[in-house]
Amino acid sequence: MAYDLEEQEKLDALKAWWARYGMLVTIVVALAAIGWGGWAGWQTWQSHVSRQAMGYFEALEDAARIGGTDAVARIKAAAGTLREDYPNTGYAARGVLVAAQALQAQNDLQGAREQLEWLAGQRKQTALQPIAKLRLAGLLLDQKQYDAALAQLQDPPPPFAALYADRRGDILAAQGKTQEARAAWQSAIDGLGAANPLTPVVRLKLDALSGA
Repeated sequence: MAYDLEEQEKLDALKAWWARYGMLVTIVVALAAIGWGGWAGWQTWQSHVSRQAMGYFEALEDAARIGGTDAVARIKAAAGTLREDYPNTGYAARGVLVAAQALQAQNDLQGAREQLEWLAGQRKQTALQPIAKLRLAGLLLDQKQYDAALAQLQDPPPPFAALYADRRGDILAAQGKTQEARAAWQSAIDGLGAANPLTPVVRLKLDALSGA
């Protein structure tokens, strides 16, 4: 009898707890189920978007590799789709760099510049934005737009500081600013270190400047 009474007390306590918290528990479970369904749906959508972006990226690579009379148009079309429809994917940033290189090889410097300018303005693309700025500065140097080139080299991320200094030296030397160019190249050498294969190249430029 005591056992039955103890079981009844537990049952009554459970009923009381459910009467007080049952609705809350139901809501929490429902929200968790909705959240899980939403997350799964988002993951599926992201995977779909990534596959589509990859398709355009591969088409861009093919156009750049194969070439042909309509290569420029196909490169620009694929890169444009990546930029407009898939700007937050890694394929967009990588595709723009491929497109810029291919267009520059086709002597479409304005087209290459447009690609690099887009990526240079994408702050979320932290891995590849510095590369775009470095290459854009080089392109602007070739076009003798020195001030615009130097503007791309402001506040470099630490891993790119030496490379930016080297490019800054190139621009300053082209402007005839010998002392500033020397300081920039020396900064590049110090940052690169003796073991870096680029260091001898920068040193040659520095030595040539000193002998000029």
